Amino acid sequence: MAKNLLEQLREMTVVVADTGDIQAIETFKPRDATTNPSLITAAAQMPQYQDIVDDTLKGARNTLGNDATSAQVASLAFDRLAVSFGLKILDIIPGRVSTEVDARLSYDTEATIQKGREIIAQYEAKGVSKDRVLIKIASTWEGIQAAAVLEKEGIHCNLTLLFGLHQAIACAENGITLISPFVGRILDWYKKDTGRDSYPAAEDPGVLSVTAVYNYYKKFGYKTEVMGASFRNIGEITELAGSDLLTIAPSLLSELQATEGELPRKLDPAKAAQASIEKITMDKATFERMHQENRMASDKLSEGIIGFEKALEQLEELLAARLAKLEHKQAEPA
Repeated sequence: MAKNLLEQLREMTVVVADTGDIQAIETFKPRDATTNPSLITAAAQMPQYQDIVDDTLKGARNTLGNDATSAQVASLAFDRLAVSFGLKILDIIPGRVSTEVDARLSYDTEATIQKGREIIAQYEAKGVSKDRVLIKIASTWEGIQAAAVLEKEGIHCNLTLLFGLHQAIACAENGITLISPFVGRILDWYKKDTGRDSYPAAEDPGVLSVTAVYNYYKKFGYKTEVMGASFRNIGEITELAGSDLLTIAPSLLSELQATEGELPRKLDPAKAAQASIEKITMDKATFERMHQENRMASDKLSEGIIGFEKALEQLEELLAARLAKLEHKQAEPA
């Protein structure tokens, strides 16, 4: 019987679910799962997850006491909600969950280190080993330095919002566990910049960017794993077959599962080892120069951080409104 594309992909690449939707994770049974502020905000508004939201809010109120304002309780609850979803996800998957540091800390190394430690402490308090959690941090220079400190403490990191080779090299040289280059967002930028409606999958700028990162890592023996993310179509996914990991939204997992045909391996360590690639030594000055010269990476990193910040603010507002509703209901006479 012919195998579908998803089955074939799993034979060469670790498939990760890119969602906060626990039911979708149960359906596709990935090894790992990733979340981000936008995904958590979306999941928090789904009726089936209101118990998770309510329990998190009640726990935050109990921690802070009745004198705390709704905004203070919502802020603490927001901090805990991603971990609450992460714990539910870890009950289903055998591997790791990625939980993101507050995007508003993306340019603050010390605050990011502290927040990473706090997230791990929350998981460990619930009996979850830190080996099952990846702390997700934006790939700013400051974020990469924070991740380097956390990695030395045995806290594994996933560097996100990664768009350029300079970010990838800095991560590898700092011993980061995993990176998430954003394929679809790179494509979005090039379509807007060039006015083109589409690119063939093999010429997709996001695919080419991740391929270059993968080949660089394998050529020079870096241990950092490459996990392509942010896909717009299954063509981008099939062109990256063979990547260490790929994190894929449920809609595209469904499409892969429903599609039959041959899936050849496109990324291969043996081929990368033979590639002619110049090694670049990365320091802060080189990073900043390459970042400034790469308009796409510069634009998409700042845009991505702003987008995640907005999602966090939306989530805090949602939690404050939910708390008010909960406490009003509790105050009603029986």
